[in-house]
Amino acid sequence: MTAASESITDTTGEDMTMTEAETGAAPATAPGHPALPIYRLAEVTRTYRQKNRVVHALAGVDLEIRPGDFATIQGPTGGGKSTLLQLLGALDRPTSGTILLGDTDLGTAGGGVLHRIRAHEIGFVFQGFNLIPTLTAGENVDMALEPARLSKAERSERVAEALARVGLADRSDHRPGELSGGQQQRVAIARALVKRPRVMLADEPTGNLDERMRDEILDVLQGLNDEGLTLVVVTHDSAVARRATRRLRLAKGKIAEL
Repeated sequence: MTAASESITDTTGEDMTMTEAETGAAPATAPGHPALPIYRLAEVTRTYRQKNRVVHALAGVDLEIRPGDFATIQGPTGGGKSTLLQLLGALDRPTSGTILLGDTDLGTAGGGVLHRIRAHEIGFVFQGFNLIPTLTAGENVDMALEPARLSKAERSERVAEALARVGLADRSDHRPGELSGGQQQRVAIARALVKRPRVMLADEPTGNLDERMRDEILDVLQGLNDEGLTLVVVTHDSAVARRATRRLRLAKGKIAEL
């Protein structure tokens, strides 16, 4: 997928070893010192060719995301939102500038490092749910743990915990076709949570839902943020943005705080 795409692609099935981030614990911070930002972006650009023209998807983005933020990114279609989410998710590299996840430069890190980051440190949620229809809710969530090489017992425990956190403890054996749209998106959120990530990135997570189901998902996301999970959400929906602690707007490759 190119940076021109309006939706990011799930790439969480790589075979890799565990890292300390896999435990889900935030980096230690000395008493009396503020927590370091999760993300630090400095003068980030992303350009690509589209037929006979050069598109400047991002044009000098400076941004910090701190632990516990619930940040939404709004803006017009084609304004660079999904491009930015791809870069935050270690799915693409900037043309220039620096993107730090903790102390790791996502623009210069090797492929193996980026694979481990995607598998253990970042949870992804997509507009289209991306569930495998022949698998149960529990089996779909368990798929995210394939790279972690955990014991069967620990995987089962984590899956049960993740489903319980999104209110689906009693739906583990249900297949996607037996669940409502809101329930399917909650399974997708549980799949992101089961890795115990540092940050969750969501691309239009309520875009396919009606108002009632949207509010259901927002309650889940709000609850997770209240527990300390850092969220970055791309959305066109002002109702989603109103729940956030930070509202950002990205247009013509430039970002601004609202």
